[in-house]
Amino acid sequence: MARGNSKTDTGANLGFEAKLWQAADALRNNMDAAEYKHVVLGLIFLKYISDAFEAKHTELEAQRKQGADPEDRDEYLAANIFWVPKEARWQHLKASAPQSKIGTIVDDAMAAAGLKKPDISILSDEFLAEVRGMRQRNLAIELLQKLLKGEIKARGKRNVVQARSFAELLEQAVRKYQNRAIETAQVIEELIALARDMRAANARGEELKLTEEELAFSDALEKNDSAVKVLGDETLRDIARELVQTVRANVTIDWTIRENVRAQLRVLVKRILRRYGYPPDLQEKATLTVLEQAEVLSELWAAA
Repeated sequence: MARGNSKTDTGANLGFEAKLWQAADALRNNMDAAEYKHVVLGLIFLKYISDAFEAKHTELEAQRKQGADPEDRDEYLAANIFWVPKEARWQHLKASAPQSKIGTIVDDAMAAAGLKKPDISILSDEFLAEVRGMRQRNLAIELLQKLLKGEIKARGKRNVVQARSFAELLEQAVRKYQNRAIETAQVIEELIALARDMRAANARGEELKLTEEELAFSDALEKNDSAVKVLGDETLRDIARELVQTVRANVTIDWTIRENVRAQLRVLVKRILRRYGYPPDLQEKATLTVLEQAEVLSELWAAA
């Protein structure tokens, strides 16, 4: 999505940001500030997925004689492009902007496009570059914060150590900005870097040949740097694999409220740690972190 020239950005070649804010400006008098912000964040995402869709739609229109159908959902799925139904398309949203119910319209459009909420997983470097270039810097910060907080909350249901670490980094960046220790441009860069780190973390398990569950337990063990130095990465990964098998085989539906079952799990975890030579002075803390992680994963196991 190249940025347009301000002298020539009219009609069809109007740039990303100009299009977005042209629509957003029409909303200001129809809602309060909080709802306005929510709507604009939704618009940003819808505009992002609409660009690729509209380009593919134009291509398919030109191929009608070869049997192409611009309204065939499979044409887009085959090209790994979001299918955008008519009620979620940018032209429809722009036409709806003056309506007092635009907030509901945007929410419905997000749902129709299969996006329950702005999701960091669909953010490319190109999109992050667009956010970096937004003239409305405060809203860029709000957008990034919203995305990161949402991702951290979702991550906390799978990997408590990762989620806690990212939450601390986000809090540090925002606090520095609020205390005027860093400028607006710098906090945007820090938040973008954090977004990229989160995306990279998603691929870490595959690189280490660990399942998502194994990675979560591995992170719980690697929280102690001295343990990593003593045992090494490969041994910690072996411990994580055994912990997943052992914990999953021994949790019951009500294990979190039955102290005897919790004690049994602590015993099993401690025995595994001792067998592998996990540093004795770190075993108690590691056991507590492993059980905390087990509580989160057991909810997913029960729902599966």
